[in-house]
Amino acid sequence: MAKVVLENVTKIYDNDFEAVADISLTAKDKEFVVLVGPSGCGKTTTLRMIAGLEDISKGKVYIGDKVVNNVLPKDRDIAMVFQNYALYPHMTVYDNMAFGLKLRKTPKEEIIQRVEEAADLLGIEELLDRKPKQLSGGQRQRVALGRCIVRKPKVFLFDEPLSNLDAKLRVQMRAEIIKLHNKLKTTIIYVTHDQVEAMTMGDRIVVMKDGYLHQYDTPVEIYNNPTNKFVAGFIGSPSINFFEGKLKKSDGDIVFAGDGFSVDVPDEFEDKLKDYAGKEITLGIRPEDVYHKPYSTSADYPANFVANVEVVEPLGSEFQVNFLVGDTTFRARLEPKEEPVMGEDMDVVFDMKKAHFFDNKTEETIV
Repeated sequence: MAKVVLENVTKIYDNDFEAVADISLTAKDKEFVVLVGPSGCGKTTTLRMIAGLEDISKGKVYIGDKVVNNVLPKDRDIAMVFQNYALYPHMTVYDNMAFGLKLRKTPKEEIIQRVEEAADLLGIEELLDRKPKQLSGGQRQRVALGRCIVRKPKVFLFDEPLSNLDAKLRVQMRAEIIKLHNKLKTTIIYVTHDQVEAMTMGDRIVVMKDGYLHQYDTPVEIYNNPTNKFVAGFIGSPSINFFEGKLKKSDGDIVFAGDGFSVDVPDEFEDKLKDYAGKEITLGIRPEDVYHKPYSTSADYPANFVANVEVVEPLGSEFQVNFLVGDTTFRARLEPKEEPVMGEDMDVVFDMKKAHFFDNKTEETIV
């Protein structure tokens, strides 16, 4: 097994386009690290540089204690699962899984043993004689995993392996990959654009945008303490609500005045926000920290106002509701105690102790 280290890694293409900009991070031995971000953020390019499929313009990549910048992909002791699985259609499942070992002149008895062990681990023993066209999407994905497992590599690299599956199967395969990681205890670097996948699978998450690393931390830390407005908006489903407004002083307290509403700011936030008094600022509130006033007992620092119900989405365990206040639409996750009625006004409560405030110029988190 091995850790993976990126030191100031940059990728610049011939047209001077900087796809990855000065990224430094460490994936510890046996750790599951997820690279997540919108399309075009540089996450797959970063993975391909680790794999050796893209040249590195600047910086160094270590696998274990060895710099691998000039090492061929086949000699890096990594295994990669691609988005389209890349199975040979004319070969059986057994031959697909054994192919890499045959190229390495592995003894036949050892190939049989490794393929059977991997097939047993993945629950595909009965599929070994089939060809890819006879398999479902989930089965093909297991075969692609098996082809990697038999290699016993130091590092697994996954490039959006679940994106071709339907929603139900994606949830199932997420759990399968997590269980597989716990059994194999191998370092995994996993690329996805789906923040739910990132949150549920990763020991730590790398959040990227426009080639830059914006935050690298545990899922819980990133969710609760995002480093900037982009990270706060990208991580979380439904997405965090943003409100533009001003900080004002009222009777010695600081108040956030938005479009059509105002809320008190908790005392413990005032020291960090005092320099923003009278200035434009952004308030962020996650949907689960919005309550209907009669049921707001969970709020540590409740601040209420009236908003109009625009859309109600009953999900059984909760109502997801779009509210309108002023010209701003925001979203809430409400308990199914009383169904909101579209078009009516409701008393809404924000739990302000869980609020986030962002600098409008830098978009960095203030508190």
